[in-house]
Amino acid sequence: MSKQLNWGVIGAAGINGAVVPAIQASSTGRVVAIASRTQEKAQAAADKFGIPTAYGSYEQLLADKSIDAVYIPLPNHLHREWAIRAAEAGKHVLCEKPLALNAQEAQEMADACAKAGVQLAEAFMYRHQPRWERIKNVIASGEIGELRVLRGAFTFNGAANKGNVRFNADWGGGSLFDVGCYPVSAARFLLGSEPVAASAHALFSPEHDGVDMMLSGILEFPGDVALTFDCGMWADFRNFFEIVGTNGRIEIPGTFLPNGEEADFVVYSGGQRRVDKEPAANQYSLQADRFARSVWGEATPLVPPTDAVRNMRALDALMRSAREKARVTL
Repeated sequence: MSKQLNWGVIGAAGINGAVVPAIQASSTGRVVAIASRTQEKAQAAADKFGIPTAYGSYEQLLADKSIDAVYIPLPNHLHREWAIRAAEAGKHVLCEKPLALNAQEAQEMADACAKAGVQLAEAFMYRHQPRWERIKNVIASGEIGELRVLRGAFTFNGAANKGNVRFNADWGGGSLFDVGCYPVSAARFLLGSEPVAASAHALFSPEHDGVDMMLSGILEFPGDVALTFDCGMWADFRNFFEIVGTNGRIEIPGTFLPNGEEADFVVYSGGQRRVDKEPAANQYSLQADRFARSVWGEATPLVPPTDAVRNMRALDALMRSAREKARVTL
């Protein structure tokens, strides 16, 4: 058997339904333990996913010397504490997005992991789908001309579930952190640069603890290129991204959650339409494999701490703009 990375999961969040089976199906990893705030909840999750060990506290899991790395799917306000505690326990850390509540917290997490000599990566699973590198190559080839605007959306309607942790302001709730972070991350990756200004408008809902249930934003990038996007938790489901150039454009169907794991993209250029086919792949499994290889020194993380901190700076600026109703320079 090839070498394996032993994973522990800190928290019994719903996203585990996608991530845990994917780690187990990866070529490099196995989930050996899961922890929750109670033994009963941890055991139920362990039984559901076939995980050998269940811990009734996060501290117990971190004390398990057989665990190499932890996956943290906790509510946003707990990311910093448990990533730092995991690093201090010698565990590598894959943490759900957004990495923290703000850029300062993200930097503190990055510093703690660097000091401990462990890997830290933000769990933007979409980046591990190979089509993104191919899309970037199409842009670099000049086929669609000079870039003019990037446009994206990620919305769903979960407003009826008033007890959802996403609707807790103190816990880092809101649509920008939950789904808006995706188009922001994608734009930064595709352009290879950082935004210079941010403008945003948001619906802060009193029914949902005042979090942003909808947000529309503009990020200005060098070269007069912009990202325009909207995100929301109180709108019909949408999940798309478009890259518009002077001579063509690229559409990315099922951008962040590919339907049936298909990952085609469409190029319009010179009056022609071309579908670039990409084989189906589980982007969560690819994420686990890339992380393991980074732990072993065979690769670098696709979303390293430096990228996560910069993404948080953009999110910070967008939220400040929405609250102050003003353009914010970075």
